[in-house]
Amino acid sequence: MICMFDKNTYVGRRRKLKNAIGSGLILLLGNEESSMNYRDNLYPFRQDSSFLYFFGIDQPGLAGVLDVDADQEILFGDDLTTEQIVWTGFREPLRETSDRVGVELVRNKLQLHVKLAEASARHQKIHYLPPYRPEQIDLLQSLLGLQAGAVQEMFSVDLIKAVVAQRSYKSAEEIAEITKAVNTTVDMQLYAITTAREGMTEMQVAANVQSIAVAAGGNLSFPTILTMRGEILHNGFSRAVLREPNTVLCDCGAETDRHYAGDLTRTFPVGKKFTDNQRDIYDIVYNAHMHAVSLLKPGIQFRDIHLHACEKLVEGLQRLGLMKGDIKESVALGAHALFFPCGLGHMLGLDIHDMENLGEKYVGYDDSIVKSTQFGLKSLRLGRALEAGFVITVEPGIYFNPALIDEWFAGKKFESFIIYERLKDFGNLGGVRIEEDFLITEKGSELLGRPLAKGATEIEELRQL
Repeated sequence: MICMFDKNTYVGRRRKLKNAIGSGLILLLGNEESSMNYRDNLYPFRQDSSFLYFFGIDQPGLAGVLDVDADQEILFGDDLTTEQIVWTGFREPLRETSDRVGVELVRNKLQLHVKLAEASARHQKIHYLPPYRPEQIDLLQSLLGLQAGAVQEMFSVDLIKAVVAQRSYKSAEEIAEITKAVNTTVDMQLYAITTAREGMTEMQVAANVQSIAVAAGGNLSFPTILTMRGEILHNGFSRAVLREPNTVLCDCGAETDRHYAGDLTRTFPVGKKFTDNQRDIYDIVYNAHMHAVSLLKPGIQFRDIHLHACEKLVEGLQRLGLMKGDIKESVALGAHALFFPCGLGHMLGLDIHDMENLGEKYVGYDDSIVKSTQFGLKSLRLGRALEAGFVITVEPGIYFNPALIDEWFAGKKFESFIIYERLKDFGNLGGVRIEEDFLITEKGSELLGRPLAKGATEIEELRQL
């Protein structure tokens, strides 16, 4: 169990949350253990991020209640029995743990039912966040006397907005944790770029990348993407053997012991140098990345930065003879999405896609900007105006997905913008992505973590080592 920060941090966060909600009862559920294939064989435990943010206790079976009307905070959970300690080891009494996060009242888990029953009898509003695990859904059904469908519909939008309003702005201590995670991720990327060799499997490289995250005291912030099939956006890794002249796309991240995340992507050749076509595509992505980074500042909508990056991608693709026509029109209509069918970036923090379980329309969008339904643009997780204190990723890419290309070609889709006959020269290129993590500051942005090679020449120099 690790309490992330000083208890005053948690006291202040909970006070601010209660003030934002104003009345009623706030229920914040921690996560339970989750079994792999039988009860006692467990997946590694991962605490709910919002529970961590407000209570800081990284152990299963807990729930926190903030009774706004009574100005009361209660931590619900059970201490280990002696028999459990035989199997799992000693864990300090919850009473002692609660003191370190500034919660005075501790009750056993059964009392949670009593507390909520009393609140319901008083017609007190019970605020809870959208459940995303079956254990949470089951518990809420039992606690609130609701059917599963109702549990997933009756969450509190007011609570979502209040949590997002706090978690979106990273404090100095949070930025230090994210920077730590990014620095470990830099080490992971350097290992992959400098040691991957023809004849190794994707699995071998990915396994060693993960070991760096674990050795640093945490774990992965998401399952590593390490693949020669970079055109498949979330391809993971396989037993595929690295072969020239393929490229490898490595998208990986470390999570610190306090559960803050890093997220970086690099693309490198299996051999020592990119082919001419690979380098041409890489340079286009690099230029789009640098242009997007130059635009980062408070007040600008991230959707606009995304669209500007898309225009840079189209400019480059036109120079290669893969696209034609008016650049702004092609982006507005979504013709570029054949090559870039996803978004430019997302929020980063306690979650790799920070707070995504609360709903993208509340986290990445707001009342001033609605998420698009257009292919490609609908996958942009962050569209709202940037503000100082946000931590975000910037990750443009170009992808040559045969299934998508075949479908669009067969339907003669966007023929006035896409030169399909030229695509045969790039059909086996896969995908190229470059990703870095940034803090939005009062005047612009700041790269988080140690700089990592990203230009094509820099990547090739690392491949010579």
